[in-house]
Amino acid sequence: MPNDAARTDSPPASPTVWYSYAIVRVVPRVERGECINVGVILFARARRFLGAAIALDPARLHAFAPEVDGATIARHLATFAAIGAGRAEGGPLAALPQSERFHWLTAPRSTMIQTSPVHIGRCADPAATLENLLAALVGPPANTPDG
Repeated sequence: MPNDAARTDSPPASPTVWYSYAIVRVVPRVERGECINVGVILFARARRFLGAAIALDPARLHAFAPEVDGATIARHLATFAAIGAGRAEGGPLAALPQSERFHWLTAPRSTMIQTSPVHIGRCADPAATLENLLAALVGPPANTPDG
C-alpha cells in the first residue's frame, strides 16, 4: 500500500512573486498637492527584496518649483534610498526589518517628500521590475503621435 503522506500533487512553485510598490514624489507646496514623481519603492517579501530607486531631475524640479532647494531635496531622497537599502546612512530606521522599513517609507506624511498609495503586482525579478517602474513612472513621458 503506497504511503499517501509522501506524495505531493501540488503544482511547482511559481517563478513569480507578489510585490508592493509606491511612487516617491516631491510636493513643493503641500497645500496645493501638486507633485513631481522622483522615485519608486518596491517590496517583494517572498524574495526578501526591498529597493528604492530615485531619479531626481534637477532641471525638471527647478522648472516645476524654482523656489525649492534642489540640493536639500536630493540629500533627503538619498536618505530615503539608504533607509530602503538598509545602509548605515539611513540612520536607525535602516536597521529595521525590510517590512517595517517599507511601511515607514510609504506611510502618509505631510512633507515635501511623499509617496503614492501602495499598489501591487507580480514579477519574476523584483530588481528589474523596480527599474522598469522607475522608467515608466518617473522618467520623461514617451513621445506619442498626435491624433
